Amino acid sequence: MRPLSLLLLAALAAPAVDQAPGPDWRKPSDAQLRSRLSEVAYRVTQHDATERAGTSPLDDEHRAGIFVDVVSGEPLFSSRDKFDSGTGWPSFTRPIRPGAVVERTDRSLGVARVEIRSALADSHLGHVFRDGPRDRGGLRYCMNGAAMRFVPAAQLQRLGYGAYAGAFE
Repeated sequence: MRPLSLLLLAALAAPAVDQAPGPDWRKPSDAQLRSRLSEVAYRVTQHDATERAGTSPLDDEHRAGIFVDVVSGEPLFSSRDKFDSGTGWPSFTRPIRPGAVVERTDRSLGVARVEIRSALADSHLGHVFRDGPRDRGGLRYCMNGAAMRFVPAAQLQRLGYGAYAGAFE
């Protein structure tokens, strides 16, 4: 199957949501980021660092909800697509919607990998690998928990993510 065909299938399978950015889904200034983010979150999102495996509470987050960029608040992943990869990092089979993340080639370790960044704030999130669950597409989006914040399904409407609430009803 051609990559374009895969993108079309992913778009058809994704929940229908408003893809327009929310009112606050933008990247704050560097000074604001330094004051708002933990040192680990700042290094991961702004300097492409990787948190230590097993250190993020989001790896064990199993409630219904969505995972958003800690920098901008833009929606990235759904708990419906989360799985336990056994790696120590939160793992997902796909982004919450087409266009939520951007792929880049990363050769920082001397081998080509596919880096995942948030579409609006350009935050480094992690990498995608082809060793995910075969019955769910075969991809493993291996994300740094420090780059994300969890929004429980019960709070989606109140926190401005109402377009995603229907996926959990």
